[in-house]
Amino acid sequence: MGRRASQVIIAAVLLVAAGMYAWHIFNPGPMAFAGGSTVSRDDYHAADPTGVPAELAKADPVTRGEYLARAADCEVCHTAPGGAAYAGGLAFPLPFGTLYSTNITADKATGIGDYSDADFLNAVQRGIRKDGARLYPAMPYPSYTYMTDADVLAIKAYLFSQPLVHATPPTNTLGFPYNQRWSMIFWSWFFSANSRFAPNTAQSAQWNRGAYVAEALAHCGDCHTPRNLAFALDNRKKFAGAVAAGWHAFNITSDKGTGIGGWSDDEVAAYLAKGHAPDRGTAAGPMGEAVDHSFSHMAATDISALVVYLRSVPPIASSDLPATIAPPAPATPNASKATADALGKKVFQEACVSCHDWTGVSAISSYATIAGARAVNDPAATNVAQIVVSGTRRLTPNGIISMPAFGSTYSDTEIAAVANYVTARFGSEPSKVSAKDVAELRGETSR
Repeated sequence: MGRRASQVIIAAVLLVAAGMYAWHIFNPGPMAFAGGSTVSRDDYHAADPTGVPAELAKADPVTRGEYLARAADCEVCHTAPGGAAYAGGLAFPLPFGTLYSTNITADKATGIGDYSDADFLNAVQRGIRKDGARLYPAMPYPSYTYMTDADVLAIKAYLFSQPLVHATPPTNTLGFPYNQRWSMIFWSWFFSANSRFAPNTAQSAQWNRGAYVAEALAHCGDCHTPRNLAFALDNRKKFAGAVAAGWHAFNITSDKGTGIGGWSDDEVAAYLAKGHAPDRGTAAGPMGEAVDHSFSHMAATDISALVVYLRSVPPIASSDLPATIAPPAPATPNASKATADALGKKVFQEACVSCHDWTGVSAISSYATIAGARAVNDPAATNVAQIVVSGTRRLTPNGIISMPAFGSTYSDTEIAAVANYVTARFGSEPSKVSAKDVAELRGETSR
């Protein structure tokens, strides 16, 4: 019996290994959808798609590093709520425990002050710390691996110019076997390319710049691309949407119904640069943070290049989203299919209607207009419930616009009710969020 059991175990291990090897060989890279052929940057004769925009090309390394660090969204993940910038400690709740981001200030005792250039390149591009331990891919080194050495070292120069902070983040609480960092050796071999960006000669220089910004710097796929069972990006469903940090990162493929194929270039650009496009919705949660701390600081040429790149991603229809966006609701409170939800209507009237109006079209700010937004047309109502719980604070060209967090004001039952009321009144399909769903959402986000 013992020999038989050993044989079964060995066969199972070999089967898993064979499956992972097949994935490693056949899983497309993030830019494989474009076809064509790639060349090294030395052999590419158009404008270099890496680095900073032309207006910063002659700037000092710290200035270039600041731009690149913002484009890579480093501060958001390495800054805890109320904490010092880049000092780490932000929690990443996962199904198998909680990870905390590290201190990346130049403090030698608790940060990266004793990292050499080679150490920093290893950490950012390969996910290997100075002490040889492996990083978890919550740090998106599978995307940062496409960054050039020069860009990575410019970011290091910027980080080392910032104030030193002596701060040790909380200890990770991952359970076995996820707390075994050594196993990331195999994960990285299968799921991280460990290669620098190679321009595609079949595409324009603008497309290549957009690809570099989207894939190497902004790591858009980390939120918008579904993951496989090993939590690696499944590029066969590139940008088709996924739930990340407790929020639904929606489909951003060129599908016209459930993606952004029906958006104009100006609408996509506005959403990236400002986190808001009229009649399309307003960014909140992780996307709102990405806009405020990253995309809004990018040069207009980089935003335009991002739009070109996004437009080229093949359409994938989301089966969990309606292809039709509902129009504004009636101005009369009772003239709605959602009037039967008494509790949801009560909460909406108490906390929401003064800003969002019964029609969903805000008289206060277009940022508060919810009619036409994908979030209220999502039958899962993930982002609707999440924003009621967490609120939002957005940095707009006209100042700060905020929505208070009602997580401590209303119970899970009340938040579920108002989420269901909102999707029924303003969306194409009503949601069926439960109090249990809301409780789970509270635990999935650190923001």
